[in-house]
Amino acid sequence: MPDQNYPAVPVYLITGFLESGKSTFINFVVRQDYFAIPELTVLIATEEGEVEYDKEELRKYNTELVVISDQEDFNYEHLNMIEKQYDPGRVIVEYNPLWGVEDFCQMRLPVGWGICQSIAHIDASTFQLYQQNMMSLFADIARNAELIIFNRCQSDMPLAGYRRSIKVVNGGCDVQFEDESGEPMNIFSDTVPYDLTKDIVDIDDADFGIFFIDLRDNPDRYRDKKFRFKGRVMKSRNPLANYFMPARAAMTCCADDIQYIGNICYSKKARKLTEGAWVEVVARVDYKMIPFSQEIEPCLYEIRIKDTTPPETELVYFN
Repeated sequence: MPDQNYPAVPVYLITGFLESGKSTFINFVVRQDYFAIPELTVLIATEEGEVEYDKEELRKYNTELVVISDQEDFNYEHLNMIEKQYDPGRVIVEYNPLWGVEDFCQMRLPVGWGICQSIAHIDASTFQLYQQNMMSLFADIARNAELIIFNRCQSDMPLAGYRRSIKVVNGGCDVQFEDESGEPMNIFSDTVPYDLTKDIVDIDDADFGIFFIDLRDNPDRYRDKKFRFKGRVMKSRNPLANYFMPARAAMTCCADDIQYIGNICYSKKARKLTEGAWVEVVARVDYKMIPFSQEIEPCLYEIRIKDTTPPETELVYFN
């Protein structure tokens, strides 16, 4: 039986900053045998990049190009006209992120249409510039993507930091890297800014963000190891709970979007802790199903805990 949650007309959302490689990616994908379907594919382009589309060439691959260059025209009525005119079996939207990715994800679509995959492209050579100057836009892109592809990467770029920047906004997003020739790059290594060979691994205040992300990405590296770090006590609403969260504040997109991040820590002392107090925790790491998230996540088992002073900089960074 077909998947009842899969849309009759799947919509592939392809977004990213200008000249980030979206058109190159789409031109490649529509030519692949594995992507071919019997029905017509409609490609909706909303901006002009460095790579142009050839309408006649696209038609060889059963793909029809429709250009919507004005944001006011990108609406339900216009999309419904496209549905009636072309009766597509599939839609690809090359979307201008300045129009708001979240807005598109929330907008009304023609009957049968549904976003089945959201992919964002980022030019690694300009990423830091965009992130620093257009942080809210960057967060909007990252938050709504299932897959982010960094292209034009070089080995001397801080790619692990780029990945952490994505993961703190959207922990479930798949992040991939390509070199300047389009070949995949493996950025993972065993290098982290703390010594995992120690009996108790000390996490410096400045490295909490790296610890938080890597803990989720590499369970085999952390399971059953012991760590010491600072966190702010966040307690359960249940006064009898035997756990708390030693957390830190993280800025995910802008100064107005600060949230606390951390992991559940099981402790017999949890009930006696003071909400908001700073503590130094020594804890063992394990991974288990967390009931309220319904996912397997890192969790901590307190070995020792004591009051401490706040870190010099309370805000967490991820590189």
